[in-house]
Amino acid sequence: MRSLWEDRAISGVELGILLLASSALVPGAAFAQISGSVGQPGQSAPAEDPKPVETPQPGTASESDEKPIVPDEEFDKALPPLSDDMNAPLEPMRPVPPAEGATAEAPVDLDPLDAETPLGQGEAETELAAPLPPLSEFDTTPIAEAMQLNDGDAVEIRYATRVTGLKEIGLEDEFRDLSALEDGDGEAANAAIIGARAREDEALAVRLMKSLGYYDATAVATVDQPAAAGQPTTATIAAVPGPLYKLGKIDIQADPTVPPSLIADNFQLKTGEAIDAVRVQAAEAAVSVALPQNGYPFAEVGQRDILLDETTQTGDYTLPVTIGPRARFRNITTEGKLAFDAKHVEVLTRFDRDDLYDSRKVDDLRDALIATSLFSTVSVEPVKTGEAAAEGTEYVDLLVRQTAGPPRTLAGELGYSTGQGLRAEVSWTHRNLFPPEGALILSAVAGTQEQGASATFRRSNAGRRDRTFQLVASALRTDVEAFTGLTGTLSATVSYDSTPIWQKELTYSYGVELVGTSEDRYDFNRGARERGVYFIAALPLFAGWDKSDNLLNPTRGYRVKLNLSPETSVRGGTRPYARAMLEGTGYYPVTDSIVLAGRARFGTIQGIDRNALAPSRRYYAGGGGSVRGFGYQELGPRAPDGKPIGGRSFNEFAIEARYRFGNFGIVPFVDAGQVYESGLPKLTDMRFGFGIGGRMYTNFGPLRLDVATPINRKPGESKIALYISIGQAF
Repeated sequence: MRSLWEDRAISGVELGILLLASSALVPGAAFAQISGSVGQPGQSAPAEDPKPVETPQPGTASESDEKPIVPDEEFDKALPPLSDDMNAPLEPMRPVPPAEGATAEAPVDLDPLDAETPLGQGEAETELAAPLPPLSEFDTTPIAEAMQLNDGDAVEIRYATRVTGLKEIGLEDEFRDLSALEDGDGEAANAAIIGARAREDEALAVRLMKSLGYYDATAVATVDQPAAAGQPTTATIAAVPGPLYKLGKIDIQADPTVPPSLIADNFQLKTGEAIDAVRVQAAEAAVSVALPQNGYPFAEVGQRDILLDETTQTGDYTLPVTIGPRARFRNITTEGKLAFDAKHVEVLTRFDRDDLYDSRKVDDLRDALIATSLFSTVSVEPVKTGEAAAEGTEYVDLLVRQTAGPPRTLAGELGYSTGQGLRAEVSWTHRNLFPPEGALILSAVAGTQEQGASATFRRSNAGRRDRTFQLVASALRTDVEAFTGLTGTLSATVSYDSTPIWQKELTYSYGVELVGTSEDRYDFNRGARERGVYFIAALPLFAGWDKSDNLLNPTRGYRVKLNLSPETSVRGGTRPYARAMLEGTGYYPVTDSIVLAGRARFGTIQGIDRNALAPSRRYYAGGGGSVRGFGYQELGPRAPDGKPIGGRSFNEFAIEARYRFGNFGIVPFVDAGQVYESGLPKLTDMRFGFGIGGRMYTNFGPLRLDVATPINRKPGESKIALYISIGQAF
């Protein structure tokens, strides 16, 4: 065993500590005086007047062993008496008498002031002993002024942001969009804030570079003071991308799928491509979406692993994927606070039992449930059954968890147009009074030209999704320029309509309508107006073909609509006739921001003379949904008293250029049209209106405001017409 001396040299302090320790172990041992320096290992240190230390031999009593340092009796006698009162004050300590033969030392002066001080006798003690003055006597003016300065307008430090190294790899614009320095608009309250923003941007630059595959990227932020007064401080972010890392080996760990290339066809990453975080996440997302869309409802994409090689600047990519069983639809179950049962949920589905599982159809069902507006919360999720199905698949059930929401709604509408004046409508709706989805709607209308009330029963998704049955009873008083009338209507309609969830190519409706109305008309035989009562029975039919790309804001494609209504009018006799209208619209994108839209519409009434028709069943033109620039019912033939009398045919045309920038748009337009007394429309005596509109695009469709004026305006026609609505004009 090597000794301590052999291991290292020991300093004098360390040696002293060792000697002190050894003396504590040997009672009565004397201390050797240490001086000089310690020699090299294995050598002894020289000392002046060395005195040998006597070490007691075994069996020999030393002087300390014969006589204790402090005898026990003397120690106990020296202790002061202890009081039984714990709260008694401590007794003063008695001075320790000097040891025999010792010389008394002068007391230590602990006064921090030197005895010889410029103050007079006792002045120092008096000054220190004097009490402090009251706080109210302090002069706080400087502090108050400083606080006022701090609470006032802070002096802003202006700075400029400089970025290097990111433009070359296409990241500078994205960096500036996210930059804390840029977000500060070149101003900060102090230099510390500028430094904090710069450090934040330093980390941002590194994250952005790594997201593109520059994993050795570094960035340094510096803040340079202005060279001269009045110049801004410069904050610089200097980025160094380093080498670009690329994908090496790609290993997707998954069980076989049907078809075998399902994952490979959707995972769009290749060896040799940059390890771009956005593209990597997109490829993984594509796999996680494709599997449930192709029969794998329980598939899960695991955590990726990328092993980087700094020498080759490549990364080996590994992705575990859990496939789960391939499945087919079986039953639908439901739980919770129900708005309707599982049987009606099946009406909303677009799949059948034994169809291969497709998450898009499940999402569509969820959207359809939400569209009923009957739920506070609703969810749809697959549940394993373990039951075997065809072609090695398993059945899954869909569990619909629903919480029925408040079914009642109170709504109101308020509008104004130059042709029709004010119009206010209020309605109360119970959306599920007659489950499933049987609604009762009570409404009232009050306006310049119409007043009335109605009651409607409506069953949505009646036996088929998006099919609606509606029964309406209404009473309405109308006072328009062409006629005044008191009308009662009872109608029933079945319709199959497009919705924001599913825009259908083919839509239709059919029904029956019974009308009793008392209206005034101009009698050309008598040369005056007279009031008559009409009873009308109609079978209204509608069919639509929609090839446009959007229900409320189309930008390409076309639409065709046909309305046909065989009717019978009873007033003194029975007069059967037919009303028909054909409309076509088209949309053509000139550029990404400009769309040309056009419309043509024609109408005809066959089998009855105009004067035998009830005024409310005739055709009129003019207004926001017709020929803009003219008032409501302003176009067409007029009676000798100057009021419109309508006609048996009409034609309308419109063209507009829809220019969109962001969420806003400008739409110049030209409309044309006319109403004729003849049974077929003509192209003579056409009237034109032109104007400009504004659009504000929202997530539920554009808000429209159009202003128009007629060309070659005639006496009595509107100078300016204003139209406000939701959705495009056509």
